[in-house]
Amino acid sequence: MKNLKEGFFIDATVGGGGHSYLILKQNPNVKLIGIDKDDYALNVAQEKLKEFEGRFWLVKSSFKDIDKVVEKFNAKPVVGVLFDFGVSHFQLKLPRGFSFQREEPLDMRMDTSSSLTAYEVVNFYPEHHLLKILTDYGEERFAKRIVKSIVDYRRKKRIETTKELAEIVYKSYPPNLRHSRIHPATKTFQAIRIEVNNELKEIEEGLEKAINITDKEGLILAISFHSLEDRIVKNTFKKYKELKFLEILTKKPITPKEDEIEENPASRSAKMRVARRI
Repeated sequence: MKNLKEGFFIDATVGGGGHSYLILKQNPNVKLIGIDKDDYALNVAQEKLKEFEGRFWLVKSSFKDIDKVVEKFNAKPVVGVLFDFGVSHFQLKLPRGFSFQREEPLDMRMDTSSSLTAYEVVNFYPEHHLLKILTDYGEERFAKRIVKSIVDYRRKKRIETTKELAEIVYKSYPPNLRHSRIHPATKTFQAIRIEVNNELKEIEEGLEKAINITDKEGLILAISFHSLEDRIVKNTFKKYKELKFLEILTKKPITPKEDEIEENPASRSAKMRVARRI
């Protein structure tokens, strides 16, 4: 992303600082504010960006409060905002229960200071609430079977680990569908992670605020990894286009090329939409 005009760029999901590094390197006239809920991510980003000392600031916050962050730093004009939704690759490597590939406690918090964990969701949410989460956030067609198995299991003992939960989901699937390319537990883990981190509500709120704080001609970029996120981005951009706030630059979302997927398999489901403030 080159040739940005002078001003502030907001990396609303700074993660390990990969996107921020390229933005700062390619745009020497730009200052950057990086936002993340995760203390570990902020420490990684601080190290990654150290050569640009004085041109960037990192803030522990949710991107739903992007307006407050911009106000605090008097960051004007905002020439661009980037969102990269979901869990970053290094968070998957941490023992926080995001992955069912390893035996880990059921946590799934991006912000480890928040109180709600996957353990509470799985073991204490009422059956109807669990069903709504798996149906709405996971779009899981076997949600009823999975929730019934979870509730039956937790009557005997608490579900403590990722492997334990993944096995319950696996056994809930019809035998002929247990060995497909995508693990049966994928959608259930996604749904619980979204609930724990309040992801979809924050995406909608954060996008709307980003549009309102971005200067004219500034860019808003959003990278999503599943249909629920992409739908929110698409509908929000459309809404603000009709309000004459935005010009949508991507008629269809940009997806990674084969060589990009080969280099980074996790990018295979990524979709990026871009709009310009008018």
